[in-house]
Amino acid sequence: MGYFKFERLEVWKRSIDWANELFDVAQQLPKDLQFSIGEQLRRAALSVPTNIAEGTGRGTGKESQYFFRVAKGSVYEVVSLLVMAGKRNCISAEQYRMLRNEADEIAAILTKLRN
Repeated sequence: MGYFKFERLEVWKRSIDWANELFDVAQQLPKDLQFSIGEQLRRAALSVPTNIAEGTGRGTGKESQYFFRVAKGSVYEVVSLLVMAGKRNCISAEQYRMLRNEADEIAAILTKLRN
């Protein structure tokens, strides 16, 4: 079985792992935040690798760039949600720092892909 182009991209692999960690964070949120923060966090996290995959399947560079921009926007959305989760004392400072560092790196790689 062969690989799709996106499966070879380091940024896709990292964003899958990052999204998986974010799903764990969302699952551990208190019940009253499961829908508001939790569901939004899962959707935004899943959007990153999904849009990277879709972008690599597009025919033109312009179309690919659009999906990489959407993926990067979703990274920013996740960071905003993590800040709120931190303010609600739902994640530790260390967990926030780790997830935020990965967000910075994924966003930087996506910027390079767009250029």
